Order: sequence, then C-alpha cells, then structure tokens
Amino acid sequence: MPHGINMEIDKISLTHGSGGRQMHKLIHEYLVSQLKNGILEKLDDSALLDNHKSGKLAMTTDSYVVSPLFFKGGDIGRLCVCGTVNDLATSGAEAAYLSLAFILEEGFPLSDLKKIIDSISQTALEAGVKIVTGDTKVVEKGKGDGIYINTCGVGFIPDGVHLSTYNGRKGDLIAVTGPIGNHEISLMLTRNLLTFNADIHSDAAPLNKYVSRLLKLTDGIKTIKDPTRGGLASALVEIAENSNCEIRIEEEKIPVDKDVQAVCDLTGLDPLYLANEGKYIIVCSPEAKEAVQSIFSNLSFMGEITGFQEKGRVLMETSSGGLRKIGMLETTQLPRIC
Repeated sequence: MPHGINMEIDKISLTHGSGGRQMHKLIHEYLVSQLKNGILEKLDDSALLDNHKSGKLAMTTDSYVVSPLFFKGGDIGRLCVCGTVNDLATSGAEAAYLSLAFILEEGFPLSDLKKIIDSISQTALEAGVKIVTGDTKVVEKGKGDGIYINTCGVGFIPDGVHLSTYNGRKGDLIAVTGPIGNHEISLMLTRNLLTFNADIHSDAAPLNKYVSRLLKLTDGIKTIKDPTRGGLASALVEIAENSNCEIRIEEEKIPVDKDVQAVCDLTGLDPLYLANEGKYIIVCSPEAKEAVQSIFSNLSFMGEITGFQEKGRVLMETSSGGLRKIGMLETTQLPRIC
C-alpha cells in the first residue's frame, strides 16, 4: 500500500479486501476491538479451541442476507448470532464458538458496519458465545447488496441429550414458545410495503440459555425446532414427516399478537407461514409439560401427536369447527427475511 494514502475514509473500498494495510486496519479497529475474547485477537489462520464439554460436538453454518439491514427489534448483526446459536440449541448443544465472515460491498458506510459489529458483540455476550475466527472480503459496487454475513457455530451436546425431529411419538405434546410472525411482519413494515400504523418488532433473540436450563430439568424433551423460513406450519410438517406421525393442533391455541393478526387479516397473509427468529416448537412427553412451562413464560401448548402416519400429516382444528390439512410453504411470502 503506497505511503500517504488517506486512511480517514467513511466507506468500504476495494482496498479493504486486498489483504494489505487497509484491510488489517479495518479488522483491528472495527472487528477485533469490539469482539476480542482472548482467542480472536491472535488472528491465526485457525483458532485453537478447548473442548471443555463432554458429549458430542455440534456444528452449524448459516448465511444472512436480510433486507433491510436494520429493522425494529434488531439488525443483520443480531440476527446472525441469534440464528446460529438457536440452530445449535435445537440439537441440545450448548453454543461455545462462532466464526464470522463478511462479504462487504465497495461503498458500504463504515458507520453502518460499526453499528452491526456493536450489535454482534452485544448479542454474543447475551448468548454467552465467543467469536473466534472470521474472514472479510470486498466486492465491487453493485455486486454485494451492502453486506452479507456467514457464520459457523460450534457447540457441545451434554451426555444423555438426544434431540431430533425424528423423535416424536404418539401422546407427545406440541408447544410454541410465544407469539408467531412478528419478525416477518416487522420487515414488511420497515420496507414500507404496508401503510399500517403498528409498532411490531422482530422477535430476534438468542434462546440457547433457555434450552440449556430446560434440559437440566427434564429428559422428556423430544424435539426442539425453530420455525424460521416457512414458519410454524412448515416446521410442524417437517417434524410430522420425519417422525412418521400425525400432529393435531388447535387454531385457537396458536398465539398471534393482535397487531400481527390485523396485518394478516388486511393482507391475506397466513400467520402460520410467517418467519420467526426467536421462537421454538417443542415436542415433549406429558411428564415434561411443567418443566417447559417453567422456562418459557409465553409458552402455548397447541396440540399433540395423535398417532402413527407413514408419510406424516399435520391437521388443524379451526376456530370455526372444521379440520384443515396443513402443508409446507409452497411459495415465498416475503423474500430476504434472514
């Protein structure tokens, strides 16, 4: 890098991805300064991690391309941490380490990058995870939509924990941990796709600590599933198909905030298919019901597994007294939700 270059810039340039001085300045001043934890700041090509838990290792990866980057209740930074630790927790894993990789577009404001990194730092602290390695690439203006984030999460599953969408059995109860649809409706309102006066916030939140506490209370948890893209309905169908069972739910017991329901009534959207970023579906034995209720205060038991069904089936008893077969989402209600 030539001497004398002006380093006091406020936007991402191609030189930030060149491997030279500006890239190192970006990494140290924006990333390491906010995310340092004793491991990340070594900046070796591989992070050395302690296997400080017994049991199996769990790993997940995800990419985040949400639009807009900032919305009520969160931003792409909070989303990337929440989504990764929540995915790990569905296997019963206690999240320990995350990788963090940015694809930045030339011209992206450094002030926005700082806000996103601050959000990542705060959410990682909330979730109790360390960001231990990462990567930064810069693409030409017009080819990156501002910023994309990729993560990889590593966690450790305690001995005796076996959670899976294949575990459902007749008599198991089906619960959802809170109102559905807030995340996707929040994005719709932020994009000004609706002229609807409602203060709806995304539910993006790290849930891993709640799961860890729950699994210490009971061994009756069969499945934990996050209803993100495709919503509650698609996640339930996946459980039914994998467990070869029939699931019956009651429409009146599915929690939906009144403002979210009002938006759905006006637009024709079905809340069953709206994305969530801070909710779980929990399948448990009847004996575990009290333990689940003690951990998730907004929990609603909305149904149960009623029997064996070779190809899997989800039925909903409607508020009007009918019976509706629930399928997976066939189209995209709203793109770029995570």
